[in-house]
Amino acid sequence: MLLTLLFTTFVTVFLAEMGDKTQLTTITLSSTTNKPLAVFIGSSIALILATLLGALAGGSIANLIPAYLLKLLSGIVFLTIGINLLAQCKKQYTSNS
Repeated sequence: MLLTLLFTTFVTVFLAEMGDKTQLTTITLSSTTNKPLAVFIGSSIALILATLLGALAGGSIANLIPAYLLKLLSGIVFLTIGINLLAQCKKQYTSNS
């Protein structure tokens, strides 16, 4: 069970981080400083600390709010973001036509 959770978490976070602004920033810093090891260590520590904060906050929130309500709220938030992005895309598409 623990290995399944570790693997699922690794794959999910790894795929989510591919091509995001953190990776692009790391690429930019590494290419402009010619110190890839220092950039790797710095970005790794930053990611570890950010993930630690997220895991601690998630654990605390899970003790206060039932899981079904958290899933419902996160679904509503992502749905709202998606609708907003589609509306912006439509607005941009119609203004360019």
